[in-house]
Amino acid sequence: MSQYRTFTAADAVEYARQFGGVDNPDSLVDSLEVGDGNLNLVFKIFDTQGVSRIIVKQALPYVRCVGESWPLTLDRARLEAETLIEHGKFCPEHTVKILHYDADLAVMVMEDLSDHAIWRGELVKGKNYPLAATQLGGYLAQTLFHTSDFFQHPYQKKKDVIRFTNPELCDITEELFFNEPYEQHDRNAYPRELERLAEALRDDEELKVAVAGLKHRFFSNAEALLHGDIHSGSIFVAEGRLKVIDAEFGFYGPIGFDIGTAIGNLLISYCAAPGLLVPREAADAREQRLNDVRDTWNSFAEGFLALAAEKSTDRALATPGYAREFLGKVWSDTIGYCGTELIRRTVGMSQVADIKNIDDRAMQVECVRQAITLGRSLILLANHVPDIDALIMRIRQNG
Repeated sequence: MSQYRTFTAADAVEYARQFGGVDNPDSLVDSLEVGDGNLNLVFKIFDTQGVSRIIVKQALPYVRCVGESWPLTLDRARLEAETLIEHGKFCPEHTVKILHYDADLAVMVMEDLSDHAIWRGELVKGKNYPLAATQLGGYLAQTLFHTSDFFQHPYQKKKDVIRFTNPELCDITEELFFNEPYEQHDRNAYPRELERLAEALRDDEELKVAVAGLKHRFFSNAEALLHGDIHSGSIFVAEGRLKVIDAEFGFYGPIGFDIGTAIGNLLISYCAAPGLLVPREAADAREQRLNDVRDTWNSFAEGFLALAAEKSTDRALATPGYAREFLGKVWSDTIGYCGTELIRRTVGMSQVADIKNIDDRAMQVECVRQAITLGRSLILLANHVPDIDALIMRIRQNG
């Protein structure tokens, strides 16, 4: 893209003045680069009072944590902005607001969420947000139903599948979720003490067949416009409020992938709690994470079924009983993808603060062991866990 240039802090301020929609653009005077992700520059833009007012985000043409040896398409900025705009049509209360985006510069301007906190960080500290899981399930119900065949006209759905085709970012997911953790790979980053457990994953043919099936459905089941990477680090929370950000992995895929990824991160927090908190607080946090898992699924399923009963536009899909049957398939996918999220966050390169912030090495290894073991069990049992109560029981049995 000939117009592309990497923004400096001063560039970000000037851009926010032009496109931030503030009443007095000249009041925006400073910026701070706060991006800690793998792919982007993120600037907070401050006014003369030192208050953060606007966020400017720019995609880089490579994977930031690796460097220019891993190039990436800048079109992901368009995909992220358009995914969030589309999701915002149906769930504005839980989707970050995009104020402006420029495909040539791979830049977007969005609302500032400084009065929120990143959910993962709050989970690491043991802080609970009682409404967050229910709100997350509601977001998933609204966005996934309204971009599915239940609601979209077939012509529009097919056009949108093309518009949101995201091969390069999907390739990253396909490698990190479904390939690398089950083979010897330089990017894998599990504790050396768990080499035999990692080797067992590589040698488990039944497991690898199940993972292949999950990958195949990820390839081929264009069920709805997914966020594509919805974990506790891409969710902001405040008392009674929740906002989803970072949708650059958005594409049309299997509904269970988004739900499984979200629940998988709650279970990473569940596994990590004993290494992060004192015993009584850890026990309470683990019970709360199980409640969050239950609330996320129930809120999604109840919301999806209610929307299907009220708003299904396809005559066949509106047949009484079909939406519930469809959710049975989504449920099995959810459990399987939940398992792959647990394994990719502990065996693969995408390590998270829940695990990295555990100071005691032996405890960290034990928490990772539990997450890997639980992930493997969920992948293998995905078609044999009938409901959310049975899933909670299985998780408790894992230890």
